[in-house]
Amino acid sequence: MERSLLQRIEAFLKESAMPPSVFGRAAARDPRLVSDLRGGREPGLDMTCRVEHFMNKWRAERHAGHVVPQGDRRTRAFRRIEQGARA
Repeated sequence: MERSLLQRIEAFLKESAMPPSVFGRAAARDPRLVSDLRGGREPGLDMTCRVEHFMNKWRAERHAGHVVPQGDRRTRAFRRIEQGARA
């Protein structure tokens, strides 16, 4: 059974630690993409291909060591605070 695009995106968000709005903006220039998909939006073939390409490219770059999991500004600031507490 093939997973839906939304299920694949949800798995990617968990893997990448990327907020949904950041993902939507990067993958499709639509910060509400994930929210709309969760609400029942049906993506077309072009949108599906664009999103799949983004996820595959991100994974390939991460495997090559060019990308680290990213969050939004709040999570990056939180990580800096945690790292400062450890030092």
